[in-house]
Amino acid sequence: MSHEKIPLACVIGSPIAHSKSPKLHTYWLKKYNIAGHYIPIDASVEHLGDVVRMLPKMGFVGANLTIPHKEAVLEIADLVTDRASLIGAANTLIFRKDGKIHADNTDGYGFISNVKQGAPSWQPNAGPAAIIGAGGAARAVIASLLDVGVPEIMLTNRTKARAEMLQTEFGTKIKVVDWVQAGNIMEHATTVVNTSSLGMVGAAEFRIPLDGLKPGTVVTDLVYTPLKTKLILEAEQAGCVTVDGLGMLLHQAVPAFERWFGVRPEVDVETRAMVLS
Repeated sequence: MSHEKIPLACVIGSPIAHSKSPKLHTYWLKKYNIAGHYIPIDASVEHLGDVVRMLPKMGFVGANLTIPHKEAVLEIADLVTDRASLIGAANTLIFRKDGKIHADNTDGYGFISNVKQGAPSWQPNAGPAAIIGAGGAARAVIASLLDVGVPEIMLTNRTKARAEMLQTEFGTKIKVVDWVQAGNIMEHATTVVNTSSLGMVGAAEFRIPLDGLKPGTVVTDLVYTPLKTKLILEAEQAGCVTVDGLGMLLHQAVPAFERWFGVRPEVDVETRAMVLS
């Protein structure tokens, strides 16, 4: 008989019921025949520290974090990776054997892997990227685009001050564009990314004019409810190469699952279909 502890992992947020992560990790655990569990935990901001510090004592090997905990958890972790501190948020915790809590951010990795899988011919250095939105997701996208050699990022956000703050942090490759001019940056961009919630079910409509989109431009939307947003549909009609946002969720989970459970899972057609079902 094996007396090995069963490895546990979780996603912590508030609210959390909507999260697709438990479904995804549970599917992979079954697929790779691993005796582990992954569960959703709804924890309030005030209890986050207590919850996180208790998990390793309960047999947890790691955790994911989602809204509103991604920034706050940096204060709780013992070790924070460079990319997590650059982005100012962590989405993944690894509970090390020595008891230390290690915080990382795999969102940028997930974003880039998704674009490369969905648009294999994508050349990050071919020209500027246009980014819509300047929230937490934008930070991960900016950091990872600069990392893969995008020469310039045209950043636009409804509240200009937030975009200017990111320009201050990420440097001169970021050009802030007024919200009313957002439509004009499309024709100069070889990569277009919506990191805002515009166009999401229950959020405001995506109203930026898209007639400047050129054929061959790689267009990706981080929103995946609906899977085909207005941006993706119009980009398809304009002859762009489009990549939906679901893959980012799947790919950002890969390095975490590998660190926790020792197997590198594959993001394939079956995985996508299962998460959508």
